[in-house]
Amino acid sequence: MCGIVGYIGEKQAAPVILDGLSRLEYRGYDSAGIAVFDGEAINYKKSIGRLKVLENLTRGGLDMPGFCGIGHTRWATHGVPSNENAHPHFNQKETISVVHNGIIENYLQLKKYLEKKGYVFVSETDTEVLAHLLDYYYKGNPMEAIFRMLRRVEGSYALGILFAEHPDTLFAARKDSPLVVGQNEEGCFIASDVPAILKYTRKVTYVDNQEIVKLHASHMHFYNIDEEEIQKEPVLIDWDANAAEKAGYEHFMLKEMYEQPKTVTDTISPRIRKGDIQIEELHMSDEELAAVRKIHIVACGSAYHAGVTGKYVIERLARIPVEVDLASEFRYRDPILEEGAMVIVISQSGETADTLAALREAKKRGFQILGIVNVVGSSIAREADNVLYTWAGPEIAVATTKAYSAQLTALYLLAMKFAKVRGTVGNEEFARLLNCLERLPYQIERLLNTKEQIQKFANRYLAAKDIFFIGRGIDYAISLEGSLKLKEISYIHSEAYAAGELKHGTISLIEDGTLVTAVSTQPELYQKMVSNIVEVKARGAFVMAVTGEDNREIERAADYVVYIPETAPVFANSLAIIPLQLFGYYVAVGRGCDVDKPRNLAKSVTVE
Repeated sequence: MCGIVGYIGEKQAAPVILDGLSRLEYRGYDSAGIAVFDGEAINYKKSIGRLKVLENLTRGGLDMPGFCGIGHTRWATHGVPSNENAHPHFNQKETISVVHNGIIENYLQLKKYLEKKGYVFVSETDTEVLAHLLDYYYKGNPMEAIFRMLRRVEGSYALGILFAEHPDTLFAARKDSPLVVGQNEEGCFIASDVPAILKYTRKVTYVDNQEIVKLHASHMHFYNIDEEEIQKEPVLIDWDANAAEKAGYEHFMLKEMYEQPKTVTDTISPRIRKGDIQIEELHMSDEELAAVRKIHIVACGSAYHAGVTGKYVIERLARIPVEVDLASEFRYRDPILEEGAMVIVISQSGETADTLAALREAKKRGFQILGIVNVVGSSIAREADNVLYTWAGPEIAVATTKAYSAQLTALYLLAMKFAKVRGTVGNEEFARLLNCLERLPYQIERLLNTKEQIQKFANRYLAAKDIFFIGRGIDYAISLEGSLKLKEISYIHSEAYAAGELKHGTISLIEDGTLVTAVSTQPELYQKMVSNIVEVKARGAFVMAVTGEDNREIERAADYVVYIPETAPVFANSLAIIPLQLFGYYVAVGRGCDVDKPRNLAKSVTVE
C-alpha cells in the first residue's frame, strides 16, 4: 500500500526521494515524510495530505541537503493520519530512522516490553516499535541490531533504515511486503515498486523474504536472515519509461483504458503460433494439463471478478470443474483440495497479501500453483510453480482497467489450451475461437472510440445515489466488475446482482428513476434478460442495456442501449466491460472525484 523510496549516492538525496515518491502516489496514502542525513544529524519533515504539501515544506527537497535519505507515503493502519504517526519514525535520540510498509503483528507485546525498559512512544503506530527495538539492540554494529530486531518481530515489513553513526550506508529489509533495489553510476536506490526508480535505472534486484541489503553509494551487499552474504542477479526492466506518464491524457485511468487493445495484443500474440496456443512458461506437457481434474481460482477485487469469468469460460470450453474463492476467505475456510487439483492465483502486482498467503497455504499442502501476474520477479511470480504473465506494463491508476483485461485474456488462452488437450473443442470450433480472440483488440478500440456517447449518458447520473448492475452467467461476472469500477472512483453506492435473484429481495430497492445497468451478451439468455428488464422497468427503473449487435429486440425493453461487436459469447466480457469502464470514469470525472487516487484505496494491497 504505502510507498518507500531511499537513495544514497553523489546527488542530493531529497529531490530524488520526493521524485520517486511522486511516482508511487497511485499506491494510496494519507501522509508523507522524508529523512536525510546532512553530515551531522538526520533531519526530517512530515506532512498530512498530498505529497505536494511535503514538497512545498522542503522547497522540492532543496531545504534538506544530504546525500543519503529515506522517504515514505503512509496509508493509515495503526493510528489516524497525523504528523506524529507519519513516517519516518525514530529512536528517542533521533539517531536511527525507519520507514516501513506492512504490519508488525506483535507490536503491542514489543511495545510493552520496551516501555518497561524506559522507552517513550510518541505515535500510535506499530512502526515506532522497530525504531526503538533497533536502538535497544544497537551497540555500534547496525547489521547486528537489524538481525536481532528482525528475529523478534512477527508480521510483514519492507524497511528503509538510517543510522546517524553510519552516514555512508543505507539499510533495507523485506518480508511479505514488496521491495526492490537498483543502482546507476551515481548511487543506489530502494523502493517499494519499480516505477519509483525507473527514471534512474532499469536494472533492479527484487529483495526476497527475510533478506537484508546494505547499500553504499557505489555498491550493495545482500544477506539472508542467518547473516550469510548471498549473491543476487538484477532484472532488466524493459517498460517504456513513458508508460508511467500520462502522455497527454487527463488521467492515468483514461490512458490505461486506451492501452487495452495493445495490452490484449501483447498478451495474446506470443502465445498463438501456427493456429495453435503455446504457453511455454507453463512448463507443463499436454499430458499434465489433461490430467488436471479440478481448478481453484483465488484472487481479490477485480482479479477475483476476472476469475469468476474464468470459471464460466473454463467450464464451458474445457469441462473442468472450477471453484472461485476470494483470497481473504480461501486460507481461513480450510479448503478441501482434491488430488489432481490446480490452484490459479491472480494478482496484478504479484504482491497482494491475501493472495500471496493463499498461495502459500495451497503450496504447503502440496498443490501445483499457477500464478497469473503482471510484474516480473514479484513474490507470486517467484513462489508459484508456474507463471502466466499478462504483459500489461505498469498500471498507475488505482482502479484497474488494462490489467483486468489482460487477466481475462490470459484466462481465455488457458481455457482454450485446456480444451484443446482434453479434446472438448473440435478443430473447427477451436479455429473460430482463435479468430475471435485475435479480433478482440480491434473491437475494443472500436468501443473506446464511442466514448462521447457514454460521456453524454454518464452526465445524466452524476447525482445518482444508487445504481444496480444485473446479468446472468458471464454477464453477472461483467456486472460485478462494472459495479466495482463505478463505486470505487465515483463513491456512488453500486451493487451487482445475478438477474435471476431479483425477485428474492433485490427488486425491493428499485425506485422511480433508479438506474439499472442490464448486461446481456449471451444469446441463450437474451429472453430471460428482457424479462428481468421488464420487471425493473415496472418498478420505475431507467435501464441502460449492454448487449450484442444482433439483439435489437432489447430496444423495446431498455431505455438506452450500448451495442458491442459480435464475438464468441465466452469472450464477451472483454468487450462489454469497456462501456462500463467508460461510464464509471465519466461519472467520477463529472462529480469532481480524484479518479486516479480514490479515497481510502491503494493500488497494491500488501497487508491483510
